[in-house]
Amino acid sequence: MLTVPLVIIGAGGFGREALDVVAAMNETHRNRFEIVGVVDSAPSLVNISRLEDRGISYLGTETEWLSNGNDASFVVGVGDPIMRSTIAARWIDAGRSPVTLVHPSAIVGGMSTIGAGSVVCAGVQISTNVRLGEYVHLNPNVTVGHDSALERCVSINPGAIVSGEVQIGTGSLVGAGAVILAGLNIGRDSVVGAAACVVRDVEASTVVKGVPAR
Repeated sequence: MLTVPLVIIGAGGFGREALDVVAAMNETHRNRFEIVGVVDSAPSLVNISRLEDRGISYLGTETEWLSNGNDASFVVGVGDPIMRSTIAARWIDAGRSPVTLVHPSAIVGGMSTIGAGSVVCAGVQISTNVRLGEYVHLNPNVTVGHDSALERCVSINPGAIVSGEVQIGTGSLVGAGAVILAGLNIGRDSVVGAAACVVRDVEASTVVKGVPAR
């Protein structure tokens, strides 16, 4: 099987979770990806140390990597949806190709599609006829119900439940442990707080929290 050189963008928590997904995929798919290293324009010393502890190279900033003509596919391991969208556009403009990561323990139902550059972590359950746009992040143990659609750069944090026939607009973030009831629409660039229970539609660019979410 062809081995794909891969750079992870982001040395923080989700970037390193993406490394875990790659490791699990490589065990199942016999070294599908070769981790070249991690690029980060402003890494903390702690996160560089954490990369060193697992034997992963820090490759420098985005500008340094791209300007040197280095060629590898990429995954954006940055949790913030707006920043993720900006970074992805920059790497696409530079002629680099995104890859999609799906942990082997994730369950993906029939007729479901996952957009380029998305990352699906361990324990995720995606039901039937679900559509994920480009650069979607599904953190560990997320559930996405049947016939739901998550647009570009949506982030669903650990343990959140998206019920059936839910629409989530571009750039929105759903906090850890939140629940969105069936058939609702979450407008673009919105935030659902951790542990919230959403019982009605959420307008674009709105923050809601609590039970019920307001």
